[in-house]
Amino acid sequence: MLIPAAYLTVVVIWSTSPLTIAWSGETVDPIIAAGLRMALAAAAGLLLLAARRVPLPLNAKAFRSYLCATLGVYGAMCSVYLAARYVPSGLISVLFGLAPILSALFARVLFRSEHFPFYRWLACALALAGLAVIFMDDVALGPGSLPGVLLLLLGVSLFSLSGVLVKQQRAQLDPLAQTVGALMLSIPCYLVTWLLIGGDWQPLDPASRSFWSIIYLALIGSLLGFVSYYFVLKHLSASTVALVTLITPVFALFLGHLLNDEPLSEQLYLGSALVLMGLGLFFFGGSLNSLRRLGSTR
Repeated sequence: MLIPAAYLTVVVIWSTSPLTIAWSGETVDPIIAAGLRMALAAAAGLLLLAARRVPLPLNAKAFRSYLCATLGVYGAMCSVYLAARYVPSGLISVLFGLAPILSALFARVLFRSEHFPFYRWLACALALAGLAVIFMDDVALGPGSLPGVLLLLLGVSLFSLSGVLVKQQRAQLDPLAQTVGALMLSIPCYLVTWLLIGGDWQPLDPASRSFWSIIYLALIGSLLGFVSYYFVLKHLSASTVALVTLITPVFALFLGHLLNDEPLSEQLYLGSALVLMGLGLFFFGGSLNSLRRLGSTR
């Protein structure tokens, strides 16, 4: 029961996170918003570790696993927070739909994992075609959206690579310890990034959407979300865990449209459908081939 519950938790959190990321950077610097989110989540995580009497391993193997996870917690999230000022929040979820394909590609190239049959290459082509359709959409993407799109592509690449590397470490860490370790390593990274880009401090207004979005993302998006993510990642393959991105784009697009007045165009629908079709073929094409062969033998 724990694995399905954790998987459902990831689906709900990933569906709502793009919109709350956009809101969290409305009145404060996006790097500060991300850094505060991770710092609050790390503090709450340390308290939970103490309450559960679970140690935070500091050996070399655990540290390597934390570093690999930091690629996602810092690298991917920093890119996403910066991108949220250029693109609709729903598009974040759509582009992160590439995570399962990229995860499998990274595993194939770096660790010589399973061979890619023809249907998987066809799935990659479908997903790329969907991205091309989205990028040509002048309604959802304005003339200044290119930096956001490039940042999102960087973010999903780092996120996918992080998941594969964490899985490869086989550190067998407690999911909460894995999350807290990565969160703590990410905090100085955010601070240095903020200083390098010359960000200025803006006081948080408790009446603003930014304030409550940061709180939600810290306690739910980061702590509960990452704990659930690393829990299922510990028990399932990286690409199977990333399959959640087949579901979340639909919810994220409609949430952005209903709650943030983000445009939904025919091209965005078509492009998103092609990306999701590519994902479906990528994961279920083998089953279709098996069913076809079974039918031909009868």
